[in-house]
Amino acid sequence: MATITLQGNEIHTNGDLPSIGDKAPDFQLVNKDLADVNLGEFAGKKKLISIVPSLDTPVCATSTKKFSDFVADREDVVIIIVSSDLPFAMSRFCTSESLNNVVTLSMMRNRDFAKDYGVLIQDGPLAGITARAVVVLDNENDVIYSQLVGEIADEPNYDEALATLS
Repeated sequence: MATITLQGNEIHTNGDLPSIGDKAPDFQLVNKDLADVNLGEFAGKKKLISIVPSLDTPVCATSTKKFSDFVADREDVVIIIVSSDLPFAMSRFCTSESLNNVVTLSMMRNRDFAKDYGVLIQDGPLAGITARAVVVLDNENDVIYSQLVGEIADEPNYDEALATLS
């Protein structure tokens, strides 16, 4: 269990993020076409998984845009945005922001991803959705970077996360 804050108030996650060197847990999430997607869909690519509470918040929107900009010319990297949002809402956001460089995946069918990655918020007003985190995987799905953002209203450390993809 990790302790984070929401506007200075302590809240807790169900566990801990995977550590550097760990094999990333597989997942089953839902894409914009309502199809189930797992980690194997991105085989051979480096993956930056940006875990956000909801794209309908300013910090989540900002981080998604910043990560999208980074991969504009990168064929070897996929940016995966995971949230509790419905796929329809995630698609609307990407369309309205002209974001074509990210893959949005929803936890709408279950919370196993959040549990397996240790980011499921257990208490407080956001209980049941995810903390803000970034996990970067190499092309073999080994964790090469992970950050649980200590204050959920703060942005992640872009420089550190993106440096692992260089």
